[in-house]
Amino acid sequence: MRFEGTDSYIATEDLRVAVNAAVALERPLLVKGEPGTGKTVLAQQVAQALGAPLIEWHVKSTTKAQQGLYEYDAVSRLRDSQLGDERVKDINNYIRKGKLWEAFTAPVRPVLLIDEIDKADIEFPNDLLLELDRMEFFVYETGENVRAIQRPIVIITSNNEKDLPDAFLRRCFFHFIKFPDRETMTEIVEVHFPGLKQRLLREALTLFYDVRDVPGLKKKPSTSELIDWIKLLVNEDVDPETLRQGDTGKLIPPLHGALLKNEQDVHLFERLAFMARRERT
Repeated sequence: MRFEGTDSYIATEDLRVAVNAAVALERPLLVKGEPGTGKTVLAQQVAQALGAPLIEWHVKSTTKAQQGLYEYDAVSRLRDSQLGDERVKDINNYIRKGKLWEAFTAPVRPVLLIDEIDKADIEFPNDLLLELDRMEFFVYETGENVRAIQRPIVIITSNNEKDLPDAFLRRCFFHFIKFPDRETMTEIVEVHFPGLKQRLLREALTLFYDVRDVPGLKKKPSTSELIDWIKLLVNEDVDPETLRQGDTGKLIPPLHGALLKNEQDVHLFERLAFMARRERT
């Protein structure tokens, strides 16, 4: 079982090495990188490439580690007991399995995605240390010990919003997805837009990287935003010459709402355009 990328996902050599190393070591793969660089999609593509089922756990700010194991619905059981429901005799009726439980008991070795782990409380990673290390946990309500039939391939993503505990990091294989260079980005775009006119692709990438290089930009456009932007350029049949004229010192990129996602960055480009016009007069 080796990951070599897929037809729809361009994986660099160092990313392929990281995935296969984590699988060989049976360690969680912790993936960091700018938002929009394909961290979440990586888990989906690894599952597809290896023919494995995918189990996704998308973490929110309110998510607790216990929810990944199981939840006991004591309130529903109390209500059912008051109503004389026969279900109360079996406590298993009130145990809701979490994503780790699903992954541990899956009949086929799955890929488990723990997405954006840094969104949760700082204690969240620590609360999963033992379970991810030993691949087992205890259900206190039933006295059951849930142990992984076979270790799932665990991929954990982080946007680096907060530092993760050292004890957690020691148990992971780490990889930082660098922002794609122009050559890699060309391959990525061509996967999404086969047959795209080379002149349009060339001018779009030049303007895209120029935008990312503007000093003071609060949020640099990502790969996913580039894909959206090119889709609009194709849909609107934008002339490549328009992109050539639209370098960042002269005017705002056409259809800039796909690239610039906050008012500060839009105002920055408006000021650059105003200053450029003044210099020409």
